[in-house]
Amino acid sequence: MNNDNSKKLVAYITSSYPSNNFSIDLILNLKEVGVDTVELGIPFSDPVADGPVIEKANLLALNNGFKLNDLFEVSKAVAPQIDTMWMGYMNPFFAYGVENMLKKADEFGIKGTIIPDLPFEMTKTYKSLFDKYNKSNITFVAPTDSEQRIQELVTQSEKFIYMVAYAGITGSGQEEDLSSIVSNIRKYTQTPIYLGFGVDEKTCKEKSKNVDGVIVGSAFVKKLIDDSLSNDEKIKQITSLAKEIKEKINE
Repeated sequence: MNNDNSKKLVAYITSSYPSNNFSIDLILNLKEVGVDTVELGIPFSDPVADGPVIEKANLLALNNGFKLNDLFEVSKAVAPQIDTMWMGYMNPFFAYGVENMLKKADEFGIKGTIIPDLPFEMTKTYKSLFDKYNKSNITFVAPTDSEQRIQELVTQSEKFIYMVAYAGITGSGQEEDLSSIVSNIRKYTQTPIYLGFGVDEKTCKEKSKNVDGVIVGSAFVKKLIDDSLSNDEKIKQITSLAKEIKEKINE
């Protein structure tokens, strides 16, 4: 399933919950079942673009005493093994210093960042820093973006485009909307398009139709925060789910 034409699976995991060692074990197991890229989530108290499941995981990690050094410890162990991105909000980057964060990313082999609350216009301010450390900052495209806006957003996109599909989109009308967004993106860039939001084992096949990969977060994190499961059971269930999703999007 890892041939170049296969559709890619990006797995979001909240870093360091319940522990750094758990995150490391989970991520290395995810690699074994065909996950292509890991989005290592940086816990933050107000994750505005995330739903209740990931928000809860963020708060649990913070209550557990999460510090950026925990992110660095996990990153150092996993980034040499699997393509790894940092997903987080701008506040921790500001607090630590954007360049300092990119230096750390470079030190560990992190490929880039996904920062949902960094407006596109502001990404230009940091472009030279990202270029200096050869890191990608992922571009978001939403179904509400006009073709003109899409052209502006994707022209310099790198690695992949994060296409936001609103969870719960059903019915042919919306799906036609998504395919017209995809074709607008493809007019202006060859960058792969990955679709995120509301992707799980039930929706992944449908949602992966016209795109190059899917991004799955809440479906995994739901198991991550399930207190009725032991750590071993969490790893087993999350990896089994990832394997199922990777197979379904490539059927």
